Amino acid sequence: MTPEPNDPVLAVEEPPSVEPPGVESPADPPPGDPHPARWIKEALIVVVIAVLVAVLLRAFVVQTFFIPSGSMEPTLQIGDRILVNKLSYHVHGIDRGDIVVFSRPPTENCGGPEVNDLVKRVIGLPGNIISVSGGYVYINGQRLHETWLPASEQGVTVAGPAGNSWDLVQPYQVPANDYFVMGDNRTDSCDSRYWGPISKSLIVGKVEVRVWPLSSLHIF
Repeated sequence: MTPEPNDPVLAVEEPPSVEPPGVESPADPPPGDPHPARWIKEALIVVVIAVLVAVLLRAFVVQTFFIPSGSMEPTLQIGDRILVNKLSYHVHGIDRGDIVVFSRPPTENCGGPEVNDLVKRVIGLPGNIISVSGGYVYINGQRLHETWLPASEQGVTVAGPAGNSWDLVQPYQVPANDYFVMGDNRTDSCDSRYWGPISKSLIVGKVEVRVWPLSSLHIF
């Protein structure tokens, strides 16, 4: 019988569907992948942060340098790469025997290709009286035992070209806040004997590690 328009219509609840045995309900579809633009944005942020960290580390913490000459042989060879600690001398003082990298002093004029940074060993500290006699360095009248030099470089240190107070032809007192530096290759190093002591403000940092070549990895 067809109900009339005014007859009440009962809502009948359908029974829940039951899957036959052995048949699983289809799983909900996995959520869609994020828009590719989101991944690109995140990748760019990571790259930018990595670059900033690298720049900050290089500017304030550590930096690698390339050895272009033989003035520090045999300790450092041409082509070696060294890691320099820029924070070291903000924590403690500069010691005799330290190998340091420093900006080229204005009085340096040794010829050859001009470089922005040099590497030498600290020999004279502020206030020290440094001299050379019989091929050896003397500090305040006492012979300096340079244990860092090999036998081939012992007893071969000579004065620089005469004409300046720092040439070590005569004893020389290192001024306050200055450091007298020499290369380990004493017979072939243009250093403070030629162009004078360096100001502390020129020192970039302390050489901590030779990182290349890997076969010669060494901590100083």
